[in-house]
Amino acid sequence: MFNNVKKRHVLQHKLSDFKNIYYDLIKNKVINILYMNNTYQIYLISDSTGETLDRIFIAIKAQFKNINYKIHTYSFTRTENQVLKILSEAKKQTNSIILYSIVDNKLAKYLANISSEKKIPCFGVLGDLILSFSKLLNQKASHLPSGQYALNDEYYKRIEAIQFTMNHDDGNLVKEIKKSDIILLGVSRTSKTPTAIYLANKGFKTSNIPLVNENSLPQILKEKPKISCIVGLSTEPERLADIRKNRMNTLKENENKSYTDLENIRKELDNARSTFKKYGWPSIDVTRKSVEETAASVIKIYEIYKQNG
Repeated sequence: MFNNVKKRHVLQHKLSDFKNIYYDLIKNKVINILYMNNTYQIYLISDSTGETLDRIFIAIKAQFKNINYKIHTYSFTRTENQVLKILSEAKKQTNSIILYSIVDNKLAKYLANISSEKKIPCFGVLGDLILSFSKLLNQKASHLPSGQYALNDEYYKRIEAIQFTMNHDDGNLVKEIKKSDIILLGVSRTSKTPTAIYLANKGFKTSNIPLVNENSLPQILKEKPKISCIVGLSTEPERLADIRKNRMNTLKENENKSYTDLENIRKELDNARSTFKKYGWPSIDVTRKSVEETAASVIKIYEIYKQNG
């Protein structure tokens, strides 16, 4: 009898364990389903490269926390058949959202109407803006896709700026420095090169010069401190130390201890700030700034420089 009770007790435990495992499986399935249901399928539909939409969505998602999403990018969408195929695919998904930039009015309306029929949220990012500007400017828009990529004077100016900036990176071709629209100064690893490249893409011929100390400055900048729009870049010592250490680890370089030494970095930054102040050059703290934000600040300084010309 005792053995029967014992067997029954063991069986009950096994059944209880099985039930718990089963419930855990069900719970996990529910969580997975909920997760899937809360994952938004973002369809970025463009009649050109899609760069505009990418940037707009980045700005949108930055305003929301804990958003799960999957991007579906469709570039050079210029026919109704392409639109219909994309929207049919979107309809099969749950939580689909359409974001589009299509300048052709007929195609844009077709996309909006089909999205409405399929009950898919749909948002155009250019249509209303183009219409509003058309009214304000009192002229008809061309509605040509990829208009911003036309091979015009502005395009060739940008290409020339990129070539110039690449050639004048890290203190190269100092003799031509007076041809620069903007000159960036700063100690090592203060985002000079990426900021310069970003500015070049905006059409600014940009030189960047590493600042070891005041003696490392090109003589022409000492003699003519207003020869161009000169901007100093600085950062917090602790942040710079971390960046330099990561750089050294990537290069598997452990010999140059002074390069990553915090006290030495403090002295470098203090000397750099003193130099900026001595020659009346504005400076930007890049510690908590993205390259885009730093470049925007530089452009503002450039505009003021040109006004005071």
